[in-house]
Amino acid sequence: MASAPMQAVQPNSVKEIFKTLSYGPAPEADNVAQAWLDDHERSFGHFIDGKWVKPEGRKTYQTKNPATGQNLATTLQGTNDDVDMAVKSARHAYESWNKTPPHVRARYMYSVARHIQKHQRLVAVIEAMDNGKPIRETRDADIPIVVRHWYHHAGWAQLMDTEMKGWQPVGVVGAIVPWNFPLMLMTWKVCAALAMGNTIVLKPATYTRLSALLMAEICSEAGLPPGVFNVITGSGQMGSALAEHPDVDKVAFTGSTQVGQTLRRLIAGTGKKLSLELGGKSAVIVFETADLDSTVEGLVDAIWFNQGQVCSAGSRLLVQESVYGRLVEKLKTRLTHFRLGDSLDKTIDMGAIVDESQRKSVEEFVEDARKEGAEVYQATASFPARGCYYPPTLITNVQTVSRVVAEEIFGPVLVVLPFRTAKEAITLANNSMYGLAGSVWTENLSLAMEVAISIKAGTIWVNSHNMFDAAAGFGGYRQSGYGRDGGKEGLYEYVRPAWESRPRPAYLVNLDLKTFGATIPQRPTLDDGTSKGKIPKVDRTYKMYYGGAQKRPDAEYARPVINPDGKVIGHVGEGNRKDLRNAVEAAHAASPGWGKRAAHNRAQIVYYMAENLEIRREEIAGRLADMTGRSLEDGLREVDLSISRLFHWGAYADKFGGTVQETTLYGATLKIHEPVGVIGIACPDSYPLLAFVSLFAPAVVRGNTIVIVPSEKYPLMAMDFYQVFDTSDLPEGVVNIITGDRNHLSKFLAEHQDVQAMWYFGCAEGSKYVEYISAENVKRTWVNYGLDRDWEDADQGQGDEFLYQAVQVKNIWVPMGDVFAN
Repeated sequence: MASAPMQAVQPNSVKEIFKTLSYGPAPEADNVAQAWLDDHERSFGHFIDGKWVKPEGRKTYQTKNPATGQNLATTLQGTNDDVDMAVKSARHAYESWNKTPPHVRARYMYSVARHIQKHQRLVAVIEAMDNGKPIRETRDADIPIVVRHWYHHAGWAQLMDTEMKGWQPVGVVGAIVPWNFPLMLMTWKVCAALAMGNTIVLKPATYTRLSALLMAEICSEAGLPPGVFNVITGSGQMGSALAEHPDVDKVAFTGSTQVGQTLRRLIAGTGKKLSLELGGKSAVIVFETADLDSTVEGLVDAIWFNQGQVCSAGSRLLVQESVYGRLVEKLKTRLTHFRLGDSLDKTIDMGAIVDESQRKSVEEFVEDARKEGAEVYQATASFPARGCYYPPTLITNVQTVSRVVAEEIFGPVLVVLPFRTAKEAITLANNSMYGLAGSVWTENLSLAMEVAISIKAGTIWVNSHNMFDAAAGFGGYRQSGYGRDGGKEGLYEYVRPAWESRPRPAYLVNLDLKTFGATIPQRPTLDDGTSKGKIPKVDRTYKMYYGGAQKRPDAEYARPVINPDGKVIGHVGEGNRKDLRNAVEAAHAASPGWGKRAAHNRAQIVYYMAENLEIRREEIAGRLADMTGRSLEDGLREVDLSISRLFHWGAYADKFGGTVQETTLYGATLKIHEPVGVIGIACPDSYPLLAFVSLFAPAVVRGNTIVIVPSEKYPLMAMDFYQVFDTSDLPEGVVNIITGDRNHLSKFLAEHQDVQAMWYFGCAEGSKYVEYISAENVKRTWVNYGLDRDWEDADQGQGDEFLYQAVQVKNIWVPMGDVFAN
């Protein structure tokens, strides 16, 4: 009997295939990673002096894969003895590494880059397993950026003698990095430090230690000399011990603002350099002229990249009212297709939260928003049954004061607020204690650039978000920290002027922070008889100078200015907290206009100052001689040097605005040197005119406004100078002068929440206080630790460090692609 013919199976139409298409798992092989862990018997020690070290009696920590809960390996919980061992190794290696020729250091770093490339799949898998982030991100984002940094900084090592002339390495660097980008953030610090001739001790985060230990092994394989790069593991207390170690010369930290503030206080007054890359609450501003479909995909990268565990995450979405509803609906639709899963699955969009404690923290933020009446949308269609996951979340109907709007959540949570005008958008974006990053979405380039410049943050992306490159620095304003990772600007964090030795002031254990700066105004004194029978001179008491006018001191106290012969040659006001408050308000009122003035105009004003100072050359030189007891010849030289210095800084008014960074972006990455803001300055007693000019001039030519405390002992030169300001077309409020006790006034300037930086040239105690109290609002500080400098010397009195201190770097990323695609 013949069988019935088989009917041919008709294939579905393309339309049907696309309707039913579903992703299957596409796991990345982890065999090489498991083998590497097995090679170490899944138990790691510290990596010190080029070898594995396992001191006896140490506790251990169990590292787990947050996506599966699988135990990966145990690592050591180090002690202070381990810190000391690692720092000694780094110090010993520094003695030869800092003398290694630039080309040789470049060869070592190039070798490391090549070896990372040879092991890049292993590194990517270990990072994904250890952190929980998707393998696509570690493979396609983290590793390429890491390799790029090693190559790029090999170039800086080669060029140090020419491009960083006049600078020297700081010494031993203690680096502390977080768990969200354990490999990439470590690389940002290690590369710049080694390129400049430093050695380094790294402490990775508790949750994510494996990639740092793997990198130490790769560096050894690449031939990096023992002790140049050391890795120690332990708790947060161990990080504090590393920062406090007396033989660590610089601390480089990335992490939360709260821990950054703690580190600032711990090392205050010790002479160590410090850079802080801290928290953020970055704004994403979407105008009605934006391509909304592209914006949606950009938002995925802005907030749900790495589970939202990104310091620059675009966690505040500001949308123009006319497109608010449309964009929110598009986002919700996009999230219905969002896939969560195992970090080694190449088809997922988002992986696991790093640890259960972090997941609970994110959940608490969201539940608080619900209780406040916010609308919470969560995509849970592909939520895994096990593992440490949290769904991508969208929160609307929030207030600007809501906790989820103001505080860093560090999770996959996006809050949305509407705005009407560009000015309102800028105001909302800047309504934050943070200033790390942000992005602007519009097809109107002039609008994008104006808004980008107006946002107070270190990195602004146009029609993109979370783009990084070794050639462009990354770092924050305000409570997002200071210092930069990457670019030439990042090198300055790991050097000090060639003329300067590491300051090592006596550690002031007994400094009483509560009583520091206390002062009692002057009281009457009996005449010693020398004026008997003489007609009194007409009294000369200088007033304060702020807001462009002379002002009486609030307390109506005056302090005498006494020359070396004991004669009173004048009086100045005794400033207090209220005088400083008024001066800071005047400086803030002047700041927007002064910062936006054409640089050429600022230069002309400083040149006018030099012109007007020269007119009074002999008079002021005589006043200097009378006040200080030095010769008239010395006085004339100080005046002439001051005139020359004004010309020097006037010349830089329009010659330090920034550059175009040569990143891998198809477009332009613009580096802009912006003003720091309002700077408080306390001047030394030596060179009362020259030091005053040397400090105020670089600050104002770069667009800052200042409140300056002149020499406590010899303030008359500064008070004479306000007549120079008045005749030089200087706008009111740009320079404000408050006289009195240096430490008393510096205390209140350093404490002031609306002062962005403090320059202090006084005693070691004052330097420690300024650094300690600056942690309150994470203001930048520049102090002298009680050590004087030769203000006549060009390197010490007008070196590049003055420009570095007077600006903060903003990078604006502007992609292209209308004509060609890269």
